[in-house]
Amino acid sequence: MIRVVDGMMGMGWWMLLWVLVVLAVLVLLAVGIGWLVRALTDRTRSAPAEDAAELELRRRYAAGEIDCDEYFKRRDDLTQGRSTRG
Repeated sequence: MIRVVDGMMGMGWWMLLWVLVVLAVLVLLAVGIGWLVRALTDRTRSAPAEDAAELELRRRYAAGEIDCDEYFKRRDDLTQGRSTRG
């Protein structure tokens, strides 16, 4: 006995598989583009804002108003005070 297979039934499964693959690729592409745009535009997480006191300390050190030891002591005081506040 010879079994006759409907050609369209076999194609239906392949078409469904390809539709699912294309949809998965489109979803991954959309998620990837969204992640890339967010990563490139969100600067607040990547670069923490410098404190005005820290900028002044750096300026005074660069101008020679304070020496290296004084700079590091005051910088440590500033960063410790920031970490204990939250």
